[in-house]
Amino acid sequence: MCVLEYSVNSLLDSGTPARATDRYTHMTRPQPTHRWIAHMDLDAFFTSCEQREHPEYQGRPVVVGALPGHRGVVAAASYEARKFGIHSAMPISEASRRCPDAVFLRPDMEKYRRISRQIFQLLETMAPVVEAASIDEAYLDVSGLEKLLGSPATIGHDIKQRILAATGLTVSVGIGPNRLIAKLGSEYHKPDGLTVVPPEQVLDFLAPMPVANLRGLGRQTQKVFKRLGIRTVEQLRTVPLPRLEQHLGNKAAASFHNQAFGIASDQVMPGQGRKSISKETTFEADIGDNAILHDALRRLAAEVASTARHEGLAGTVVALKIRFEGFETHTRQHKRRTPTCDERTILKTAWQLFLDGKLPKKPVRLIGVGISGWEQDQPAQADLFELPDHQQDNQQLLQTIDAVTEKFGKHLLQVGISRKTGK
Repeated sequence: MCVLEYSVNSLLDSGTPARATDRYTHMTRPQPTHRWIAHMDLDAFFTSCEQREHPEYQGRPVVVGALPGHRGVVAAASYEARKFGIHSAMPISEASRRCPDAVFLRPDMEKYRRISRQIFQLLETMAPVVEAASIDEAYLDVSGLEKLLGSPATIGHDIKQRILAATGLTVSVGIGPNRLIAKLGSEYHKPDGLTVVPPEQVLDFLAPMPVANLRGLGRQTQKVFKRLGIRTVEQLRTVPLPRLEQHLGNKAAASFHNQAFGIASDQVMPGQGRKSISKETTFEADIGDNAILHDALRRLAAEVASTARHEGLAGTVVALKIRFEGFETHTRQHKRRTPTCDERTILKTAWQLFLDGKLPKKPVRLIGVGISGWEQDQPAQADLFELPDHQQDNQQLLQTIDAVTEKFGKHLLQVGISRKTGK
């Protein structure tokens, strides 16, 4: 693999403002392929928006979130702030201690959404299919555009240049034969990077990566991989699928096995925002002990809630999934009047669904929980950064859990309710 530095204007005579150089990682000369998927990820989006509108902030550490002296957490940190070890979900008191001279700002979600809409409108003029992954990420299907727009590398540079010209913001772009490679490519050289990985170089691209880079790899799976001596994707490939299944279960084993060989979806679907967030676990043996089931459900509810808060979502529908011997599966759900991203509420609702007497009284093979039915108008995430005093006790606990989880991993802190009553 070679890393080359190209002048942007030598590749694209677009007449638009550009940086002196634009980092471009190219595995080898791309060969014709039927699918080219691009992933665009805006660099430190919230803080970059603030630095764009306030030139005096450029080059300085900027932290968006709660203000020092208040209870709350970091929502986003500029790359200058990250040099001090500041990261999202960190308590604002710790961020202030690490860099007291940083610029601390409250989130302006309406501004960020406005700039995001501008960027997505631009992307829709550049590719026939665009899928919003979040407020600052998108997948684009650029297959077949080579004759019209040039090579995938040229298309990637064009995406970066046009966004820079229109908004003054930099983005990192990854392009590959599927969503997984595109996403890993956009992460490969941040900020302001471009990585193109043609199909014949996918295995070489993945081989030296730590397995932690793969999608869906949680703390418990990392422990399993460490116990098996698996640290890189190349090492993961050497483990037979049946052995992985013994340690991870069939679904997770298949997922990581496929990722290790670069196998993933190449479908980009517009308007396909996340419909739900769910987690489930399959037991090695059927479980009839409610204490074990409750503990498993508590961990799953915590993961679902943490994901929802991270993505600024709150759901009105809580769902419980139960599977018995012979793949007999039941799904129950409850619609709440108000949306939630609190694991205690999710756990309480799911456990009440379990206890209501409408499920068979049999040992459980699989248990899962999820939320959906998003509140559209007010993103939950914005409210978590700083709250009025009468709301802060509850949210402070959630912020603390998120901060500890971010630093030390899942399940160190958990909330609970009574197994007997669901309260």
